[in-house]
Amino acid sequence: MEKILPSELAARIAAGTAPVILDVRSRREFDRGHIPGAIHIPFWRIGAHLDRIPAKGDDEVVVYCGHGPRAAWAEAALRRHGYRRVLDLIGHWAGWRKSRAGSEP
Repeated sequence: MEKILPSELAARIAAGTAPVILDVRSRREFDRGHIPGAIHIPFWRIGAHLDRIPAKGDDEVVVYCGHGPRAAWAEAALRRHGYRRVLDLIGHWAGWRKSRAGSEP
């Protein structure tokens, strides 16, 4: 499984070259904060909402949840549906928040 560091994803977002970012947490978690530009689809709804993912088979899709288990389930579902470049965000939401601490105004 391919992985991406929060710092690398942040740099790609800042440069305007971010891959599709998929937040698979609950609506409540998403509403409390999420990675800029992330699309929210709860992990249990991935198969029913593939049309909301603006990516095709070889496009990169970064998936994250709170700590990892839900993202792993979503990544497996995406691979079953033909997505070949699914990247796991190292540290997930907790890692993103930790990496961004002190770097935002």
